Amino acid sequence: MNTAPAPASRTAAQALIDCLLAQQVKIAFSVAGESYLAVLDALHDVGDRLRLITCRHEASAANMAEAVGKLTGRPGVCFVTRGPGACHASIAVHTAQQDATPMVLFVGQVARQDLGRDAFQEIDFGAMFGTIAKWVVEVHEPQRMSELVTRAFAIALNGRPGPVVVSLPEDVLEELCPLPAGPYVERISTPLEVGVAETIAVRLKAASRPLLWVGGSGWTPAGTAALQRFAQQWQLPVATGFRRKDLYANDLPGYVGEFGFAAGSGAMRSLKEADLVLAIGASLCDVETGGYTRLDPRTSVERVIHIAMRPEDAGRVFPVSLRASASPDAASAALAALVPPAMIGWAEWTRAARAAYQQDLAPVEVSGAVNPSEIFRELRRQLPDDAIVSNGAGNYAAWLHRYFEHRRFRTQLAPQSGAMGYGLPAAIAAALLHPQRKVVAVAGDGCFMMAVNDLVTAAATGAKVVFLVLNNSAFGTIRMHQQMRFPGRPVATDLVNPDFVLLAQACGVQAERVHATAEFPAALERALGAGGPRLIELVTSLEDIAPGRRLSTLGRS
Repeated sequence: MNTAPAPASRTAAQALIDCLLAQQVKIAFSVAGESYLAVLDALHDVGDRLRLITCRHEASAANMAEAVGKLTGRPGVCFVTRGPGACHASIAVHTAQQDATPMVLFVGQVARQDLGRDAFQEIDFGAMFGTIAKWVVEVHEPQRMSELVTRAFAIALNGRPGPVVVSLPEDVLEELCPLPAGPYVERISTPLEVGVAETIAVRLKAASRPLLWVGGSGWTPAGTAALQRFAQQWQLPVATGFRRKDLYANDLPGYVGEFGFAAGSGAMRSLKEADLVLAIGASLCDVETGGYTRLDPRTSVERVIHIAMRPEDAGRVFPVSLRASASPDAASAALAALVPPAMIGWAEWTRAARAAYQQDLAPVEVSGAVNPSEIFRELRRQLPDDAIVSNGAGNYAAWLHRYFEHRRFRTQLAPQSGAMGYGLPAAIAAALLHPQRKVVAVAGDGCFMMAVNDLVTAAATGAKVVFLVLNNSAFGTIRMHQQMRFPGRPVATDLVNPDFVLLAQACGVQAERVHATAEFPAALERALGAGGPRLIELVTSLEDIAPGRRLSTLGRS
């Protein structure tokens, strides 16, 4: 704990920065604004300890902070100005809420005497962010800066992690705050209730076809290691939640797939046939349950055990046979300590589910010259196990999630919120946070253009990111749904794109274009060996709308 007295002349802005240093924040992201000039000035004095990344759009800056939260388990930090800046950043706040990612967004605000007067760019941030942030606070008293910032980190980090918004009236920042920064905030681990692990052991031993379903946030390397020990000792089939594939190594014998928009054969077979489903951390909501259809309330009440981070989330959507709450790490550690039976009755069933999953990894035929299934298999072949891969939203991600296997924890950056424009900034944050690791951002042409401003940030910072842009000149996901519901009547989904190679080069990023699958391995090898950011555009066919699906055949009776 920092007990040293603060200088009597220290401002509230300087106190805020001291708080960030006390929380061991090493990197933050911003788009500068006059509403928090005093904070920017305070950051000038600590540049050797806290790196501030200048971004070109607030949505990207905030997405970078959200990505840091995912990769570290500690709150990512972003600074934006009031009004338009806050509105732009709100997309990442929504993602952090949906994905349960710790994050603190600092927003400049009008002076206190102007609050409520509809002053220039004024917004009531409590009203604006109240439904998507865990906590929204406005600092009205400079002497409370340290208290409130420390509390912001504690709230963002604990319970179900999430975003906190701190509003900073500009006049408060320049007033004095002599109080010291608060202590370093640790995440509080909540143990599994007494007897729950033993009850689960009894239920598992009585089962014929159990399934372990894992998801959510709040995990650490120790927790995922305990999870792996438990699953392997009991020879359980393991399915991961939507965009949480990196919670369990996909190359292990028990991994059977992901519950996403298009769940694979192994995961779906396991869920359909399982007589016991043990869900740890997973929300069991919309996407993971296929629009609430993959579980049946009439049977979930008998066969599902749900362990959630908060008591109110356990069994919230579907009735279950056993509800419990615990930190995922604590739950996994308790389960890893259980003694499995001498004979595992479901070993063959697990192997069958694994085989079904592996069949889905086989490449499919496509109509275009670039086959995304082969592209992502090649990406897996060339990347080391600790490489970080990011993406935003779009049908291109279905190819990535199906064919790219994650083998290490914290190697997947993908928004459960389904936000476009996420992959590019998230990858930049990852490369700056882990410059020694390979980082690849995957985006469709529509998704990429929503964050293209910050391609120059990658060049300016030297972030070693390989950007893969799959260009089919369309908003592919919407076109797919149009074709299914209103066949032959596309509207607002055709895209006219810039020349992505020239655009990247204009931003200071080397780039090349791939027209055929066979050209990709060498292009990727060149990009991964480069000393800075590189871009590869892949010209894909809109007809190849999803793995094994052709656009022209959709919507037919």
